[in-house]
Amino acid sequence: MFDTNISNHNGTKMAVLIIKNIPTEGPGTIEDFLRKENIPFSIVELGSGELIPPLESFDTIVILGGPMGIYDMDKYPQLMMQSRIIREAINRDMRVLGICLGSQLISHCLGADVYPGYEKEIGWHHIEVTGEGLKDPLIRKLAIHPRVGDFWRRFKVFQWHGDTFNLAPLTVLLASSNLYKNQAFRYGDKVYGFQFHIEVTKDMLIEWVKDLPDSEQIMQETEKIYEEYVGRAMNFYKAFFSKG
Repeated sequence: MFDTNISNHNGTKMAVLIIKNIPTEGPGTIEDFLRKENIPFSIVELGSGELIPPLESFDTIVILGGPMGIYDMDKYPQLMMQSRIIREAINRDMRVLGICLGSQLISHCLGADVYPGYEKEIGWHHIEVTGEGLKDPLIRKLAIHPRVGDFWRRFKVFQWHGDTFNLAPLTVLLASSNLYKNQAFRYGDKVYGFQFHIEVTKDMLIEWVKDLPDSEQIMQETEKIYEEYVGRAMNFYKAFFSKG
């Protein structure tokens, strides 16, 4: 549940709807940020059979990841529900953020193909901000080093995906990686999709990678990069969740 008496800094009522597909994926640092900023939010566990509430009480939705694929939509009715909600949210001019599967769902709703990639991308990998990404004020927040304050066009993010997608019509490509070109995009000025996992916490990563042969290496790198990564994420959240 969420507290509808909380307002943003402009005095406008706001609430965030977070949609989870499986228990282990998110909302991680997104929830940490919302709690810190006293922004009301509601989490729906679709994988546990919960239903998505009407959107009238929200001005933002966040769609998180999961192991299922868009092409398996007939096996996962929850994906069809999310597609309907995403289209409604876009039509309502709400803020929308999709992470991993969430970004693929947004791409699907905007008319793009989503399909299995040629190689899994797992672990800490570099993305590079595109020319359009350099112009995007929210991506610039992500790219600025939170402690040093300088701009990094190339920096590491946490990846865990095997599927990818084409860029939908009217979307703007914001970042790419060596393996997959379409890593971050924007549609209009309120809809963002990230193929990578901006929301991960250390506890989430420990659970995710525990059975991987290179889990120790991934967690060692996590120790080195995590503080910086969370700082980048928090700077992005501050800009995204306050965007008019």
